Amino acid sequence: MEKVEKNKKSFSNRLKSMLRVDFYRMLRSRLFYIIIACALLVPIIMTVMLTMMDGQESVNQQTGEITILEGPDYVWESIGSLPSDKQADGEEAAMGNMDVMALCNINMAFMGVAVFVCLFISDDFRSGYSKNLFTVRSKRTEYVISKTLMGFICGALMLLAYFVGAMLGGAISGLSFELTGGLTLMNIVMCIIAKIFLMLVFVSIFVIISIGARSKAWLSICGSLGGGMLLFMMVSMITPLGSTIANVGLCLAGGLIFAVGLGAISRVVLRKANMI
Repeated sequence: MEKVEKNKKSFSNRLKSMLRVDFYRMLRSRLFYIIIACALLVPIIMTVMLTMMDGQESVNQQTGEITILEGPDYVWESIGSLPSDKQADGEEAAMGNMDVMALCNINMAFMGVAVFVCLFISDDFRSGYSKNLFTVRSKRTEYVISKTLMGFICGALMLLAYFVGAMLGGAISGLSFELTGGLTLMNIVMCIIAKIFLMLVFVSIFVIISIGARSKAWLSICGSLGGGMLLFMMVSMITPLGSTIANVGLCLAGGLIFAVGLGAISRVVLRKANMI
């Protein structure tokens, strides 16, 4: 009987139970489907609008400077800057062109998943679910691992949904699917995989901030967006459109290091947190 009881309370069993519960809650959550739907629709709407506004000029009334809004020419610009664009960036800046797609692309999904993670965790503390959970069912380690994996799954699905939306938006807008500047289909695949692995870094940051903020969802969202912005500008550098297996390996290693390191800190924060 003692062996049976120990097996029931083993780490693997507790983790499986926690993952099963969280996965069920995630699939039953409206927030999850809203987040994925937004990731799918945003690139479609944005690509169509920018294509329609391509070439429009805006004049600064104080300086007289003319800014030209540049729409995308290739569908891949919704994923990242084309390799050939790097040489033209300085020239475009000097001409006063404004490339919106260089800032508003698939990397926005890294900030969008912060909303899901923060609201998903804060709901545990606000409803009292976490207090009951740690009393009768699970421990802090399993909780942190489960929340990190749920955030990672949601983030990965957001990236895939954004990619599908970008392809649909490009097709609707009549953009070219041509691979230019030495870009290959394998580069694009490696780019998406690298971004998925890099999502672990951001999710780990969002989890620790959400646990620290507990039931204060507004505080966790503000803190997560602020913390994520510190690394946001590096995403395009680490996972460029012309990514290779080296970028994938770097993102995987970084994601695992952050997940383990920040996960351990999250466990300490959670242990000292007031569950009420």
